Amino acid sequence: MNFLAHAVLAGDDPALIVGGVVGDWIKGPLPAGLPADLARGVALHRAIDSHAETHPAFCRSRNRVSPARRRYAGILVDIFYDHLLARDWPQPEALNETTRRIYTHLADFDPQLPTHARPAMALMAREDWLGSYAELSGIADVLRRMSRRARQPNPLAGGEVEFMGDAAGFAEDFAEWFGDARRFAKGWITSNVD
Repeated sequence: MNFLAHAVLAGDDPALIVGGVVGDWIKGPLPAGLPADLARGVALHRAIDSHAETHPAFCRSRNRVSPARRRYAGILVDIFYDHLLARDWPQPEALNETTRRIYTHLADFDPQLPTHARPAMALMAREDWLGSYAELSGIADVLRRMSRRARQPNPLAGGEVEFMGDAAGFAEDFAEWFGDARRFAKGWITSNVD
């Protein structure tokens, strides 16, 4: 769910960026009908997710979420981390330029994406989901939409209060995790060359 972080961690390769963003829509074994370069991006997405699940800072962030929403803590932390990334943008290129480039890559690869993922990718670009993460209202909107799409009742709507309850703690965790995630992703990309 942390689309922006996956895109940034993928580096400059358009296929890795698109594979990273669309990764949550690709289930099952790879390549899942994808071209090899996109499948590699999805594999990177999955490797980053696995790295995050066991990272001490990510685990601390999950534990910051109240018991009422703890079942959804991983999703919430993903979204909080995208908020922190967008809010405190660390890249030399402006956030809106980066998001525009990501949306262009998504459009370029659209014919190669799974049919069921295409509407979400188009909506992401049209509504500028990635840019909206910079504001707390943007993540509140994401959580509301996710809550409505889920099959079962859930406490995702309003989940931004979890972030507001310990924003400094989440920010500290994110800084530690993101630095390690950058090193991890760079190493993965280098080690998994075609």
